[in-house]
Amino acid sequence: MWVMVLFDLPTDTKLERKIAAKFRKTLLDDGFVMFQFSIYMRFCQSVENAEVHTRRVKTHLPEKGKVGIFAITDKQFGRMEIFYGVKKENKRDIPQQLELF
Repeated sequence: MWVMVLFDLPTDTKLERKIAAKFRKTLLDDGFVMFQFSIYMRFCQSVENAEVHTRRVKTHLPEKGKVGIFAITDKQFGRMEIFYGVKKENKRDIPQQLELF
């Protein structure tokens, strides 16, 4: 499973930029990687693990802005076509995830 977090947060004031940066840092600290500027993704071994990370993101939601969270299967993710300009980009390797209990 892949958990994707999409967000559009206000950055007009210094405080809003600080809140947006803190939210982004919490995603990175939880093992998410940047897919695009405001889209972060994380590979999860199971549906249960995906739910844990989804709940964790929900605990850090900022008061303002829009945040979307969804999960897709590995097969669905693999069918994604990625283009850079008009050229199709080669598929990226799936990152290895290490879980410690």
